[in-house]
Amino acid sequence: MQNQLVWKSNETKMSDSHLAYLSLGSNIQPEVNLVRAVELLKRNGLIEKISNVWESKSVGADGPNYLNACVAYRTLLAQSALKEQVLLPIEKELGRKRTENKFAPRTMDIDIVIFDDHLVDDRYWQQPFVVIPLAEIHPDFENPITHESIPATATRLRKEIWMETRQGISSQLRGNQSAV
Repeated sequence: MQNQLVWKSNETKMSDSHLAYLSLGSNIQPEVNLVRAVELLKRNGLIEKISNVWESKSVGADGPNYLNACVAYRTLLAQSALKEQVLLPIEKELGRKRTENKFAPRTMDIDIVIFDDHLVDDRYWQQPFVVIPLAEIHPDFENPITHESIPATATRLRKEIWMETRQGISSQLRGNQSAV
């Protein structure tokens, strides 16, 4: 009987959870801030997958190069609660200061790209620094604009921009994942 109760309890937890694909980016101490953001995310959910870390040039303004990664994140929170109760506080804890310039350098930017297999914003499909890491951890998702697979979109975008993986940081993030 106790095993049945444990199973029912786990079943309830799993059915109440949500899977969010998050994009993380930083160009102020990114080697430190990406690792720290992953640690902080684990306080409120489960990281199921982590992409490679990709370096790209700053978009929209002069500034240091960005490091970006995507994570598959299991949470009990609804989309708005996830943003308000977890993501924005993590950005703030890591020193993010929001300004009128949306392209200003930042310690951390965390966006919900996909929530329960629903795209949050169409603009992400034009951003290689989101699509390329996302393709590594969610290759079966279809680009809702072009109806091509995410890996096909990533391959196309990869030809248009300079990006390269940063294996040392990728290994740190994955090592961090194994502690989950």
